[in-house]
Amino acid sequence: MKIVAIIPARSGSEGIKNKNLVLLDNHPLIAYSIVLAKAVPQIDRVIVSTDSKRYAEISKKFGAEVPFLRPAKLSGNKSSDYDFMLHAVKWFEKNSKPPEYFVHLRPTTPLRDPSIVKKAIDLMISNKEATALRSCHLAPESPFKWFRINKKGFFTSLSGKDTNLDEYNGPRQNYPDVFIPNGYVDIVKSSVIKEQKLLHGNKVLAFQTPFCNEVDTLEELELIKYQLETNGSKLTKKLNLITKK
Repeated sequence: MKIVAIIPARSGSEGIKNKNLVLLDNHPLIAYSIVLAKAVPQIDRVIVSTDSKRYAEISKKFGAEVPFLRPAKLSGNKSSDYDFMLHAVKWFEKNSKPPEYFVHLRPTTPLRDPSIVKKAIDLMISNKEATALRSCHLAPESPFKWFRINKKGFFTSLSGKDTNLDEYNGPRQNYPDVFIPNGYVDIVKSSVIKEQKLLHGNKVLAFQTPFCNEVDTLEELELIKYQLETNGSKLTKKLNLITKK
């Protein structure tokens, strides 16, 4: 069974210019996802899907394959994950046989543990009913206690027009747990992408991970830097060896 890690890295980010190459402890952000994928034993190939020759060169330095460049029309702000995944599936169909499982690793989530990604793959493979797997962490605050604002400026409930909000002010423990999808690890199936024309399908396994932050803004980048300085990374030694070459 072939399992391919795919790391999307378009060059046109707006929040942080060339975000995927920004240095984190002297290593480009994308390097963390590449080295992570290569440390997971079930993953057979690590591919970066990018529209940039510069990104491709740096990705290869850290051990990824870049067998194609993604078209510009699939690399804009409005391009979806489904778009780049379908493009990859079609490339595999032309050049070999698509793997059934793609491990989707966003470069904006650099602080991962390979053993956790391994557990996600084991769970996905063991569940034949699942159409995909998505990682998540427990929401620190319950959205059942959140509100909207109506046209008159008054709070209303999220689900309706109720302005009597006392029932939403109970202790957090009164409400069910809610989980936030995150960028730790997603796993999708090429058969679902091709046959159902969907990325995740209707039976998506929930895989709970430690709380994690993603890099989309300069403030989030500073937070990740602080977390790295405080807690370190299991990938640091491997990254240092490659960077020194």
